[in-house]
Amino acid sequence: MEDQQPAAGDLTVDKATEAEATEAEATEAEPTEAEPTNAEVTEGEPTEDGATEETTDESDEAAATEAAPKEKKTKKKRTGRRLAAVFALIAALFVGSAAFAGATVQPYLAERATIEVKLKVARAAASAITTLWSYTPENMDSLADRAANYLAGDFGAQYRKFVDQIAAPNKQAKVTNSTEVTGVAVESLDGPNAVAIVYTNTTTTSPLTKNIPALKYLSYRLVMKRDDDRWKVTRMTTVTQLDVTPHL
Repeated sequence: MEDQQPAAGDLTVDKATEAEATEAEATEAEPTEAEPTNAEVTEGEPTEDGATEETTDESDEAAATEAAPKEKKTKKKRTGRRLAAVFALIAALFVGSAAFAGATVQPYLAERATIEVKLKVARAAASAITTLWSYTPENMDSLADRAANYLAGDFGAQYRKFVDQIAAPNKQAKVTNSTEVTGVAVESLDGPNAVAIVYTNTTTTSPLTKNIPALKYLSYRLVMKRDDDRWKVTRMTTVTQLDVTPHL
C-alpha cells in the first residue's frame, strides 16, 4: 500500500483551527472589564443598612430627648426630697434645742425664784430682830407697836407682855439697847413656812453703869410664816449668847 500524505488543504484547516484555538485562549487570557458590583452601582445612594443605622440613631436621639425631661424630673424629685429631709432635720434640731433649752432654763428659773424668796425671808428676819432689840428711853413706849409689824400669832402677844414688863425699869435706868445684825441664814424653806438664824452684836448702855457698854454676841432662831406678801415671826428662841462686857 502506498503511504497517503495529508493534503495541503488539510494543513490549512488545521492551522486555522489552531489559530482559532489560539485566539480563544488569548481571549480567555485577556482581562475582562469587571462588572460593576452592587456596592459600586449603589455608590452615593443610601443602602438599607445605612438607612437602618440612621433610623436607629434617630430613635436613640428621640429616646434620649424623651429621657432628658424624665431625668430632670427625677433630679428635681431627688433634690426636693433632699431639701425636705434637710428641712425636717433642721426642724428636729430646732425642736430638740428648744426642748433642751427649756429643760435647762426651767431648773434655773426655779432656783432663782427660791433664792428670791430666801432673800425676802432673810431681810424680814434681820428687820424683825433689829426692831425688837433696839430701843431708847424716849421710844420705849412705842416699841411693842413697832415690833407688831414683824410678829404674828401668839408670839406678838408674848412680846408685847415682855415689853410691858421691862418698859418702866428701862426708862428709869435710861437704858439704851442697840442691836446690829451681822448675818442671816435661811435654815429651811417650805412653801409659806421658813426658819432663819440671825446673828447679832448687841450693845447696852446706861448711866447706872457709867455708860460702859455691855457687849453681847447673840444668835436667834426665828420660825416664820408668810402673811400675804410679808414674812412674820411666829416664834423666837435664843441659840447662842456670849457676854463680852469688860468688867473693871
